Amino acid sequence: MTRIDDTFARLRADGKKAFVAYVMAGDPDHATSREIVLGLPAAGVDIIELGLPFTDPMADGPTIQLAGQRALAGGQTLERTLQIVRDLRAQDQTTPVVLMGYYNPIYSRGVDRFLAEARAAGIDGLIIVDLPPEEDSELCLPAQAAGLNFIRLATPTTDDRRLPRVLQNTSGFVYYVSITGITGAAAAQAGDVGPEVARIKAATDLPVVVGFGIRTPEAARTIASVADGCVVGSAIVAEVGAGKSPAEVLAFVRSLTAGAHSA
Repeated sequence: MTRIDDTFARLRADGKKAFVAYVMAGDPDHATSREIVLGLPAAGVDIIELGLPFTDPMADGPTIQLAGQRALAGGQTLERTLQIVRDLRAQDQTTPVVLMGYYNPIYSRGVDRFLAEARAAGIDGLIIVDLPPEEDSELCLPAQAAGLNFIRLATPTTDDRRLPRVLQNTSGFVYYVSITGITGAAAAQAGDVGPEVARIKAATDLPVVVGFGIRTPEAARTIASVADGCVVGSAIVAEVGAGKSPAEVLAFVRSLTAGAHSA
């Protein structure tokens, strides 16, 4: 049982849906990012998704791309991202942290070294969007052997023939991408998402959490009502990009959390 497993078990017992908040590590600078991350549990966030800045993202829309650029320009590194997690763990031992990003920074650091450091820092899971199941030997299997969940994305184009391969070796939860395209590109629709979540849940016992296209507390409530939870990323990152203070960003996150938890 990982922190992620424990969190979903607790939420099920309480009859609540999960709220997952994505923020880019180091955006707009290390100190501000650290303050926001450390404030997320008190804002009601169930799982923290921490973006790993990368120069060449593929799945991210303009909002998150710009966040990554701001972070890199401010000197954010993988080591500084791990330090944010260490600082969080100094005050919070229960909220799961999932690192989301691309394989290149991990490959450059070395898989074995990265996994040892990630586990020691207190990271619970990985979402690496450019490693398909065919590449499980690269990182997925070593990560699971090291005690980290490897969370896979399913999309509207993941048909019944492909789905079993996507679910193979997936753990923690399944991240369902509600739209075809990049982050922040369109609004998620519960009428479209609900049947897809049901299809995935018929093939796995893992929780299914929906992300992409969720921007408001009402949208968080609506989407969470047809899944095991929801993820909000671009809308939160946009608040940071607009120059809002950590207190203002966390107040917005609190409103989203309330929406998801009311589902």
